[in-house]
Amino acid sequence: MRKLIFLLSISADGYVEGPNNEIDWHNVDDEFNDFMLGLLSEVDAIIFGRKTYELLSSYWTTTKAMKDSYAVAERLNNLDKIVFSTTLENVYWNNSKLIKANVEEEIRKLKGLPGKYMTIGGPNLVSSLLDYDLVDEFWLIINPVFLGKGNKLFNDLKDRISLNLDGIKTFTSGNVLLRYSVNKKI
Repeated sequence: MRKLIFLLSISADGYVEGPNNEIDWHNVDDEFNDFMLGLLSEVDAIIFGRKTYELLSSYWTTTKAMKDSYAVAERLNNLDKIVFSTTLENVYWNNSKLIKANVEEEIRKLKGLPGKYMTIGGPNLVSSLLDYDLVDEFWLIINPVFLGKGNKLFNDLKDRISLNLDGIKTFTSGNVLLRYSVNKKI
């Protein structure tokens, strides 16, 4: 069965976005891009909710993204993307598929298919997937910044979830990757 990995950058004080949904505080350099390329070589699908899809597609399809991080942009643009949304009417990013209903059933189908890892970004969709025990790992990239306000990682978890620390990677930029596997709901 394919693993579903939640991957997200987060501030040191637990925010995933600034108060105006900004992510300009993400700490990205060549070392980080090399790490992302390594991860993306092990991934064959990315799962999005509407908000994260719109945010990332609006950047990674631009000439600026191709100039700033060509290899990462090219890999992201060529990966399969599955978008769960009841409000979007269509998706335009290359290799994107829109699914409007049955999130749990569709994710279970995807996990049962042969293939590499799948990643999911964005806390809103992940919260509902946690209720169905569908997320296998959390990869949290702690950025060395305090935002003080903004949007927290999770605001609506129904149950406490125990995690096992599987690995730590430090970057010269000050970022720290914490890799956790899901143990169980408590």
